[in-house]
Amino acid sequence: MTVDTVMMFLLKVIDVMIIWLVLYYVLKNLRKNVRMLLLFKGILFIVVLKLIGDLLNLVTTSYLIDYVIMWGPLALIIIFQPEIRNMLEQIGRSQFLGRHKSLTVDERENLVYEISQAVSNLKKNATGALIVIERDVSLAEYINRSKKIYADISSELLVSIFYPESPLHDGGVIVQGDKIISAGAVFPTSNNLRISKRLGTRHRAALGIAEETDCISIIVSEETGRVSIAVDSELRYNLTIDDLKKTLLEELHPKKFVNLADDEDEEDGEKNEIDF
Repeated sequence: MTVDTVMMFLLKVIDVMIIWLVLYYVLKNLRKNVRMLLLFKGILFIVVLKLIGDLLNLVTTSYLIDYVIMWGPLALIIIFQPEIRNMLEQIGRSQFLGRHKSLTVDERENLVYEISQAVSNLKKNATGALIVIERDVSLAEYINRSKKIYADISSELLVSIFYPESPLHDGGVIVQGDKIISAGAVFPTSNNLRISKRLGTRHRAALGIAEETDCISIIVSEETGRVSIAVDSELRYNLTIDDLKKTLLEELHPKKFVNLADDEDEEDGEKNEIDF
């Protein structure tokens, strides 16, 4: 086997990997974006019409479809510019090596406990709140535009931030690892037409950032005190505190382990999991 043969083989592998990577991100965003999913269905419909027209020799249909295929990409770029921009921004913010910090079992349970305690207190007093937990996709863009805190997670600090007289209570808190990184963060609001019109800006901002990234957004309604959570582009309404704890533990569970030692620690920790 010559060097040229090896290089040619490696180039083909790299070529295939790039195509699969592009397809992965496209399909991942299609699953989370309703408008992009409709666009994908429309493209499939046009391709099917083109095949039928060529197969049955439908001259007029094939002629019109050819024009659509010729000018369609330019029209799609103009019409779906916001969706394309969001997808490219998400790819740019992605961290291919995973979270900033892999939490241990104890750290993860403490994080869930402190957030749950804070949400419980906020719920009792019907104090509005928005807590966003960063995962694999970086929230640095929003952290840079908010008030830096970088403090250990604690229910008391979270409650004090969202106290109505606090200057930071209107924005969102960003949690990174087991630290409160910033407060007063402003997030993009969702344009999803399926969510209730009765929901305010806080809920729409929580869903908006959950649509753009893989974060977990926790909302406490200022009007009703009800707790909701936005994750994977889905808004789950009126959760109990136990539901919140369960969801957080499931969503914050690491997707993979760095090594076997971490794996064994994880298993031991799960057996001794704290009952909140």
